[in-house]
Amino acid sequence: MAIGLYIHVPFCRTRCHFCAFYLQIHRDDKAQRYLASLAREIRLHADLNSLGGRHLDTVYFGGGTPTTLLPDQLTGILELIRECFGLQERAEVTLEAHPNTVTAEGLRCLVRAGFTRISFGVQSMDDDELVLIGRRTHGTTARAAVVAARRAGFANINLDLIYGYPGQTIASWRATLDETIALEPTHLSCYAFTLEDHTRFQVDVRRGDRAEPDAEFQNVMEDEALRRLAAAGYERYEISNFSRPGYTCRHNLLYWQGDEYLGLGPSAQSYLNGCRFGNVDDLTAYHRALEAGRLPILEVEQLSPGQRVREAVAFGLRLTEGVDLGELSSDSMNGEWERTLNRLVERGWLEERSGRIRLTGLGRRFADSVAVELL
Repeated sequence: MAIGLYIHVPFCRTRCHFCAFYLQIHRDDKAQRYLASLAREIRLHADLNSLGGRHLDTVYFGGGTPTTLLPDQLTGILELIRECFGLQERAEVTLEAHPNTVTAEGLRCLVRAGFTRISFGVQSMDDDELVLIGRRTHGTTARAAVVAARRAGFANINLDLIYGYPGQTIASWRATLDETIALEPTHLSCYAFTLEDHTRFQVDVRRGDRAEPDAEFQNVMEDEALRRLAAAGYERYEISNFSRPGYTCRHNLLYWQGDEYLGLGPSAQSYLNGCRFGNVDDLTAYHRALEAGRLPILEVEQLSPGQRVREAVAFGLRLTEGVDLGELSSDSMNGEWERTLNRLVERGWLEERSGRIRLTGLGRRFADSVAVELL
């Protein structure tokens, strides 16, 4: 079974209006203390043999904005990971990046250190929309960053896009898609905008300054993305993710296929040996635990066999290929849960084809509701 490592870097230069992730505004002193605590956490897990001696198939630096850290700081983390856990020969090592936080030399340094995949948070190619969502950048910056990354040696480049937020138009979405496709990334993630708690967008909606997201409008935009990306040779393999053949994100597949992963950094989540656990989502508490020689784990849940099956199905249904029905023959599945599956089929949200169960086109519109019912 494959195993991955997620590193949460909790810093950004500014907070975007849609973002609800745990983060702080970057400062050099905060970054230095975080790096010291992260190193302690890596070594503690190595001493405890948390991975059971298995070398990592994937490593994913997320955030926040990992590239608020300097290239040599990022490469230092990766070197410590390699030393303490070991990497498979063809491990996928992903780094999330903001386009205006990278340089040509920094990108070359990252490639030399072993980073194999970079994921730029582009969101839109329209300058007015970037201001609207709180991004301090321009479409030209994203284009330059992609070119620089490819020249530095990154052969696997993902771009994140968001659609359906208040103020966006179908014309601007088409333009963003066309400009993004022209950059020839190997992977694209297209996320429907959701109104998250404690975000600037939520405050604006509550004050009446912005409208709620329009689900029907988002469906139209999703259909537009499907048409344009399919015509450009991208395959949809998960609800929000598209890739060129051979460039699916191996780390994210760990989550959807029920494989194991260890999460490090404040708010990071883990799944190992049938157990889910999460770190504290507070940087001060994170430091305090590690400086005392303790792992900063807050919540632990040992999953029953039935829960494991249900989670495997709920997450696996996000994949276009769905789930093998042979995996549903567990004795731990009760009759009520099977009736739920049948009800979702009758509703037109699930279908059975060639021995697999998967979301229908309609069901993909209600994927979160399907997951809630199955879990």
